[in-house]
Formats: sequence, structure tokens, C-alpha cells
Amino acid sequence: MTTHALQRTTVLVLNRHWLAIDTITPAEAFGHLATGSARALKIEGDAMQAFDWEDWRSLPVEDGATVVGTTRGPVRIPTVIVLSRYDRVPIHVPRLGFRALWERDGGRCQYSGRKLTPSEANIDHIIPRSRGGRDDWENCVLADRTINARKGARTPAEAGLRLLSQPRKPRSVPSTLRIRNLWNINDWNHFLHFRE
Repeated sequence: MTTHALQRTTVLVLNRHWLAIDTITPAEAFGHLATGSARALKIEGDAMQAFDWEDWRSLPVEDGATVVGTTRGPVRIPTVIVLSRYDRVPIHVPRLGFRALWERDGGRCQYSGRKLTPSEANIDHIIPRSRGGRDDWENCVLADRTINARKGARTPAEAGLRLLSQPRKPRSVPSTLRIRNLWNINDWNHFLHFRE
């Protein structure tokens, strides 16, 4: 039996229609279960059974299960919970920042096209802020640090650079499309299979 709750610190959240909408910590999942706003899923192969809090914490702990210790003994950490009343799929609206620009620009310098590591990249303002350039999606791109330093407070044309494409604000998308199974939790594949 594994007693290290930190080995897996993420629980997949489904709305009441069983669509994946978020990931949360085990503590948040237990909060939902204890208040009755969600049920935990026990998944064995293709068989799934939903349990309320009282029944979930009474389940025997199987070998290899990730658990958390309580005063009443170990309780399994669910891999997936289903909300009881929430039926929407939230829309993710990207916020301007390094991570969002990295995703939009595919980790590539928008002047050279070279694939960068995060330490090689920074944000370039096409029209420099010192010349009235704004912090917005249409004026910011991912750039190689050395190219950006060489560009300085000049426009791309003044620095002899050319953008690979015109930067645009990314579309807002359903949160379901943004969930990644970074922890390779098999139980999640029932709900994210269309993304693999």
C-alpha cells in the first residue's frame, strides 16, 4: 500500500454529464466529496462506480492505491470525481504572459523560427514599449533572447528582422481541450481519449 499522497497530486474533475472540465488537488477533491457536491469514481477496467463520501472512505484500500492518512485510517485518493450539480464546460480565456505566448508561438522564435528552450526565450514587444508599444497579443511575440537583445528598442524593420507571422490573440476554448494527462493516470484515459 502506498501512503505517499504526494505521488499523485491531481484529481480529474468531471461535470455531471461526465465531461472532463478541470484538475484539482486531492484536498480539494475531498472537500467536494465531504460536502456532497461530488462523488468519487472507482474505475476497474471499463467498469465504473460512483461513491459518495461515506461509502468512499469505507472502501478497503487495495495494494498500490495512493492514500491519505486520516484519524479513521487510510482513505484512497480518487483519480476522478464527478460533480453532482455542475453541468457546464468552462471556457478558457488565455491571459497574456510568457507561458501563453510560448503555447501560441509553439516555443519558436518568431523572427528566426528556431525551436527554443524556455531559458533561451523571452517576450519581445514588436513596437517597443519605449515607443508606445502595448502589452497585448498583437504586439508581443516569443523571441530568442539574443535576437531580442540585438533588436533593442527598434522595430523589426529597423533591426532588419521579419516576423514569421502576424501575431493574434488565441481563441478561447472549452477547458476540456486544455487538460493534459501529464501524470499518465490510466483512469483519465476514459475521459481524455479523444486527445491522445
